[in-house]
Amino acid sequence: MRLTLITMLLLISTGMSALAHELGFAGLLDKRNRTDLAPITLASGQPLASAPYILKSGGYYRLKIIADGSAELAVEGAAFFRSVWMNEVIINDIEIRPIGLDSLEFDDEGQAEITFIAIKPGRYELKIPGTKGATQRAIFTIR
Repeated sequence: MRLTLITMLLLISTGMSALAHELGFAGLLDKRNRTDLAPITLASGQPLASAPYILKSGGYYRLKIIADGSAELAVEGAAFFRSVWMNEVIINDIEIRPIGLDSLEFDDEGQAEITFIAIKPGRYELKIPGTKGATQRAIFTIR
Protein backbone atom coordinates (compact mmCIF):
# COMPACT_ATOMS: atom_id res chain seq x y z
CA MET A 1 0.00 0.00 0.00
CA ARG A 2 2.77 2.41 0.97
CA LEU A 3 4.72 1.59 -2.20
CA THR A 4 1.62 2.24 -4.31
CA LEU A 5 1.11 5.63 -2.68
CA ILE A 6 4.73 6.61 -3.28
CA THR A 7 4.49 5.46 -6.92
CA MET A 8 1.32 7.50 -7.43
CA LEU A 9 2.92 10.59 -5.91
CA LEU A 10 5.95 10.21 -8.17
CA LEU A 11 3.74 9.87 -11.24
CA ILE A 12 1.71 12.93 -10.28
CA SER A 13 4.81 15.04 -9.57
CA THR A 14 6.48 14.10 -12.88
CA GLY A 15 3.24 14.82 -14.71
CA MET A 16 2.98 18.24 -13.07
CA SER A 17 6.61 18.94 -13.96
CA ALA A 18 5.88 18.18 -17.62
CA LEU A 19 2.81 20.43 -17.56
CA ALA A 20 4.84 23.30 -16.18
CA HIS A 21 7.02 23.32 -19.29
CA GLU A 22 4.26 23.21 -21.92
CA LEU A 23 4.29 27.01 -22.13
CA GLY A 24 7.66 26.96 -23.85
CA PHE A 25 11.18 28.01 -22.98
CA ALA A 26 10.16 31.59 -22.08
CA GLY A 27 7.11 30.49 -20.10
CA LEU A 28 3.99 32.58 -20.57
CA LEU A 29 5.95 35.16 -22.59
CA ASP A 30 6.89 32.62 -25.26
CA LYS A 31 5.81 33.83 -28.73
CA ARG A 32 3.67 30.72 -29.17
CA ASN A 33 1.44 31.87 -26.28
CA ARG A 34 0.95 35.39 -27.64
CA THR A 35 -2.28 36.50 -29.29
CA ASP A 36 -2.04 39.28 -31.88
CA LEU A 37 -4.88 41.78 -31.55
CA ALA A 38 -6.31 43.84 -34.39
CA PRO A 39 -4.35 47.11 -34.56
CA ILE A 40 -5.54 50.47 -33.30
CA THR A 41 -5.38 53.11 -36.04
CA LEU A 42 -4.79 56.77 -35.28
CA ALA A 43 -6.03 58.70 -38.30
CA SER A 44 -7.95 61.96 -38.53
CA GLY A 45 -11.70 61.24 -38.70
CA GLN A 46 -11.30 57.44 -38.62
CA PRO A 47 -12.42 54.99 -35.90
CA LEU A 48 -9.71 53.71 -33.54
CA ALA A 49 -10.81 50.08 -33.65
CA SER A 50 -13.10 47.98 -35.81
CA ALA A 51 -14.61 46.08 -32.86
CA PRO A 52 -14.30 45.75 -29.07
CA TYR A 53 -11.46 43.61 -27.73
CA ILE A 54 -12.24 40.63 -25.48
CA LEU A 55 -9.22 39.52 -23.45
CA LYS A 56 -8.69 36.68 -21.02
CA SER A 57 -7.07 37.43 -17.67
CA GLY A 58 -3.64 35.77 -17.73
CA GLY A 59 -3.48 35.92 -21.54
CA TYR A 60 -0.43 37.31 -23.35
CA TYR A 61 -1.21 39.85 -26.10
CA ARG A 62 0.43 42.06 -28.72
CA LEU A 63 -1.24 45.29 -29.84
CA LYS A 64 0.01 47.57 -32.60
CA ILE A 65 -0.92 51.24 -32.60
CA ILE A 66 -0.47 52.75 -36.04
CA ALA A 67 -0.61 56.49 -36.80
CA ASP A 68 -0.95 57.62 -40.41
CA GLY A 69 0.40 61.11 -39.73
CA SER A 70 -2.78 62.89 -40.87
CA ALA A 71 -2.93 64.69 -37.50
CA GLU A 72 -1.01 64.90 -34.24
CA LEU A 73 -2.91 62.33 -32.16
CA ALA A 74 -2.50 60.51 -28.88
CA VAL A 75 -4.17 57.55 -27.25
CA GLU A 76 -4.66 57.48 -23.47
CA GLY A 77 -6.00 54.91 -21.05
CA ALA A 78 -4.42 54.94 -17.59
CA ALA A 79 -7.03 52.53 -16.17
CA PHE A 80 -6.37 50.04 -18.97
CA PHE A 81 -2.60 50.28 -18.57
CA ARG A 82 -2.93 49.74 -14.81
CA SER A 83 -5.01 46.59 -15.39
CA VAL A 84 -2.28 44.85 -17.41
CA TRP A 85 1.33 43.86 -16.82
CA MET A 86 3.31 45.65 -19.50
CA ASN A 87 6.07 43.52 -21.00
CA GLU A 88 7.43 46.03 -23.51
CA VAL A 89 6.69 48.89 -25.86
CA ILE A 90 8.58 48.85 -29.16
CA ILE A 91 9.01 52.11 -31.06
CA ASN A 92 11.35 52.27 -34.09
CA ASP A 93 12.99 48.98 -33.08
CA ILE A 94 13.75 50.37 -29.60
CA GLU A 95 12.41 48.11 -26.84
CA ILE A 96 11.16 49.94 -23.75
CA ARG A 97 10.25 48.06 -20.57
CA PRO A 98 8.08 50.55 -18.69
CA ILE A 99 6.89 50.27 -15.11
CA GLY A 100 3.74 52.14 -16.10
CA LEU A 101 2.15 53.92 -19.02
CA ASP A 102 -0.54 56.57 -19.32
CA SER A 103 -0.58 57.51 -22.99
CA LEU A 104 1.25 57.43 -26.32
CA GLU A 105 1.36 60.46 -28.61
CA PHE A 106 2.24 60.46 -32.29
CA ASP A 107 3.42 63.77 -33.76
CA ASP A 108 3.89 62.15 -37.15
CA GLU A 109 3.38 58.86 -38.96
CA GLY A 110 4.64 55.87 -36.98
CA GLN A 111 3.92 52.67 -35.12
CA ALA A 112 4.20 51.42 -31.55
CA GLU A 113 3.87 47.78 -30.55
CA ILE A 114 2.83 46.87 -27.02
CA THR A 115 3.04 43.39 -25.50
CA PHE A 116 1.28 42.76 -22.22
CA ILE A 117 -0.46 40.24 -19.98
CA ALA A 118 -4.08 41.05 -19.12
CA ILE A 119 -4.52 40.93 -15.35
CA LYS A 120 -7.51 42.70 -13.77
CA PRO A 121 -10.97 41.79 -15.10
CA GLY A 122 -13.16 44.71 -16.11
CA ARG A 123 -14.09 47.06 -18.96
CA TYR A 124 -11.47 49.58 -20.04
CA GLU A 125 -10.87 51.95 -22.91
CA LEU A 126 -8.09 53.57 -24.85
CA LYS A 127 -9.23 56.85 -26.37
CA ILE A 128 -8.09 59.99 -28.08
CA PRO A 129 -7.82 62.63 -25.32
CA GLY A 130 -10.61 65.20 -25.26
CA THR A 131 -12.97 63.21 -27.49
CA LYS A 132 -16.38 61.84 -26.60
CA GLY A 133 -17.37 59.94 -29.76
CA ALA A 134 -17.79 56.17 -29.65
CA THR A 135 -15.54 55.70 -32.68
CA GLN A 136 -12.71 57.61 -30.97
CA ARG A 137 -12.20 54.91 -28.34
CA ALA A 138 -11.25 51.25 -28.28
CA ILE A 139 -13.05 49.12 -25.69
CA PHE A 140 -11.20 46.30 -23.89
CA THR A 141 -13.00 43.76 -21.72
CA ILE A 142 -10.80 41.54 -19.57
CA ARG A 143 -12.60 38.41 -18.38
